[in-house]
Amino acid sequence: MLRRVEYRSRQPTGYGRKSHPNLGGSFAMILTLASQSYGKRVTWLTVISNQRFLVALLALLLAVALDSHSRAENKPNIVVFLTDDLGLLDSEPYGATDVRTPNMKQLAEVGMTFTHAFVASPSCAPSRAALLTGLMPARNGAEANHSFKRDDVPSLTENLRALGYELAAFGKVAHGKDAVRHRFDKISPKHDQATIREYLKSRDVTQPLCLFVGTHDPHVPWPTMDGYDPTQALLPPTFIDTPLTREFRAKYYADVTRADRDLGEVRELAAEFLGEDSLFIFSSDHGAQWPFGKWNLYDSGIRVPLIVSWPGRVGLGSQSQAMVQWIDVLPTLIEAAGGDVPVTIDGRSFLSNFQSENGQHRDVVFTTHSGDGAMNVYPIRSIRTRDWKLIWNLHPEFAYTTHIDKALAKDGGRYWISWYEAAKNSPSARAIVDRYHRRPQFELYDLQNDPFETVNLIESPEHVERIRELKGRLESWMAKQDDQRTVFAEPRLLSDPESTLPGKNSNAN
Repeated sequence: MLRRVEYRSRQPTGYGRKSHPNLGGSFAMILTLASQSYGKRVTWLTVISNQRFLVALLALLLAVALDSHSRAENKPNIVVFLTDDLGLLDSEPYGATDVRTPNMKQLAEVGMTFTHAFVASPSCAPSRAALLTGLMPARNGAEANHSFKRDDVPSLTENLRALGYELAAFGKVAHGKDAVRHRFDKISPKHDQATIREYLKSRDVTQPLCLFVGTHDPHVPWPTMDGYDPTQALLPPTFIDTPLTREFRAKYYADVTRADRDLGEVRELAAEFLGEDSLFIFSSDHGAQWPFGKWNLYDSGIRVPLIVSWPGRVGLGSQSQAMVQWIDVLPTLIEAAGGDVPVTIDGRSFLSNFQSENGQHRDVVFTTHSGDGAMNVYPIRSIRTRDWKLIWNLHPEFAYTTHIDKALAKDGGRYWISWYEAAKNSPSARAIVDRYHRRPQFELYDLQNDPFETVNLIESPEHVERIRELKGRLESWMAKQDDQRTVFAEPRLLSDPESTLPGKNSNAN
């Protein structure tokens, strides 16, 4: 059974040093033995001048060195590859037939695909902070987008460094300058193959490595269609089918394929420099920047791809339906590295699920969204079981807006005006636009029969007891998290007729 221990210090033992953790204790033991033998306190000079103790010292140091080598061999090299704004269903391992992701497909063939993986929050900063701390946003301090973890919150780097690991981050791993706060040994804003190769060639190979690589794709802007035919794109039922929607869907797919190429390059480097037996994890920070995706607590915003490979530990082409979260990755890596998982974090290791397709993990996941303090000022909370989801829009009097409908000069918004125009003449298009901007206080969805969450059952009398139970569990969890339900910045009110007009963005910073 996994033994869990509390953090004893905010600063890792031996921070910044590469010495063996047992050496200090070994030297102290030599001096203790010498003192007992001579009946008085002795110095190192006394010990070294005595042949018997010198032989004992050399023997002990040899044992420590052998132990160090053995323990290093048992610690896997770890590689974590992250995409930016990739929807769960927009890759071949998760059923997509209109987008090409050969490297994701190949990784799934040699690893385990998790079908029910969820982030803590559907925007970059809070999602990545939760990954690297094992704590939900209210507890790590990064709640709104573009915010950072508190300085007093321990990071993954501290846990793995204490276990002897070197830690490196290339590209977008933490959000912005938050990477510095997480104290990686090596940080680079670049994630190209040449930059990573140069680092791997020059590092100390006797030390186990935890390598994070984050591509910026398929985050907007989406540059070109690059071989994708807009007419062949398969649109979800939450979209309005317009030529501009299809054009930008094709561009998004091209960016997904570019992210897939980056994944393939990192896997090649890992095999060349770290060995075929490395623990490799691929995932995305949240869903794509489409309506009802990123910045939302619908599954298209919070449910993400997660594929794990580890030769000899993970079955080839296996699949797990266990419900796991990004906060669970940190304790999983700690356990895989042979460490003890802190009891103070929200995450729970799912290492045991690697060898069981039928294993369970969580029966419920909680997610939060606190906006970005600019174009999206709309706090939301949710509770999700395997079959049901309850969403709590904390301020239904606010207009729901994002970069999609306010930043019309950016890729995420260039097609929105076509939705707005379609809504003037089409009742179905009008319903989608209204649902986007105007949301009730509570939403309830039957996920088995309504996977795209389009039919709100909150007013259904047959679900009164289920709603009461889910509300109670959500409120209880929020209280334990000390969730202050903070509203970051001034919202747009639905009572203002201009609040939902495309491009009207007086609140943006």
